[in-house]
Amino acid sequence: MRLCAYQPDIAPNLGAMIRLSACFGVPLDIIGPCGFPLSIKSLKRAAMDYADIADLTRHDSWQVFTAASAGRRLVLMTTKADATLWDFSFHPGDTLIMGRESAGVPEEVHNDCAAHVRLPMTGAARSLNVAMCAGMALSEALRQVR
Repeated sequence: MRLCAYQPDIAPNLGAMIRLSACFGVPLDIIGPCGFPLSIKSLKRAAMDYADIADLTRHDSWQVFTAASAGRRLVLMTTKADATLWDFSFHPGDTLIMGRESAGVPEEVHNDCAAHVRLPMTGAARSLNVAMCAGMALSEALRQVR
C-alpha cells in the first residue's frame, strides 16, 4: 500500500500526509510541481521530524510517477466517483492518490487511474480537507488488507 500526493498546494497538508505515512509505515509519493518550494526546510516546517522517518519519493511529473508505478493499481480519491470508501475493495499493492487542494487532478490523471473512490458525505459540503481524506481512506484500506 502507498499514499500519493499529486501536486500539493499547501505545505501543512503535505506535512500531515508525511506524518500519516510515517505513523502507518506507508510510503508516500509526492508528485511535483508543488504549490510551495519543496525543500528540506519546508518539509521540516510542515512535517516536523516525521520527514526523517517517512519513506518519501519525489517525482517531477505524473509521467515519471506512472513509469515508476507500473503494475500498481492507482486508486484516485475524488468527489467525481460512484464507488464509496465503505463499499470499495482495496488490494495490498494499491496506491491511494490524493489530488490538489485547489483543483483535484486533471482529466489525464483521472483517466489513468484504475479506480475512483469518494468519501460519502451528506448535506451541502463539497469536500473534506485533503489530509483528513487521506487519513480516512488509508485507514480503511489498511483495515481491509491487514
